[in-house]
Amino acid sequence: MKRENYLSWDEYFMAVSLLSAQRSKDPNTQVGACIVDRHNKIVGVGYNGFPRGCSDDDLPWEREGEFLDTKYPYVCHAELNAVLNAISRDLTDCRVYVALFPCNECAKVIIQSGITEVVYFDDKYDGTETDRAAKRMFEAAGIRLRKMRLDNPLLCQLFELTGA
Repeated sequence: MKRENYLSWDEYFMAVSLLSAQRSKDPNTQVGACIVDRHNKIVGVGYNGFPRGCSDDDLPWEREGEFLDTKYPYVCHAELNAVLNAISRDLTDCRVYVALFPCNECAKVIIQSGITEVVYFDDKYDGTETDRAAKRMFEAAGIRLRKMRLDNPLLCQLFELTGA
């Protein structure tokens, strides 16, 4: 008889996303993304961090202060990195798994790449301008949005590690 309490596809891909977030050196929030095709094959993975070749020690990780003295103008979000890491693949009809609902900039990348579904755990910034812009674009583009429930203890533990 086969084991009954194995991970569903959604749980598996979200776990990959949450695990990849642990590669992030951001001291506050670690985010990962996992892109999956219609055959349940992983085609791209990414996490939030500075662009290739930019030292994690030379650029700021601060959240507050003058804009150029914060991380915000420098960090590449997990969704962007996952799409770029899958650049040689067609992402049409793929879905992306992320812990946090994507910002408006990542929404543009997701839409332009051909991804048709976003599966997320938390909408921490719900109602902010960037969140409303992302949702407006997703709706206009016909992107399916699906929030995962936090009822798997393993996923809950991984999510807690992200600082989200």
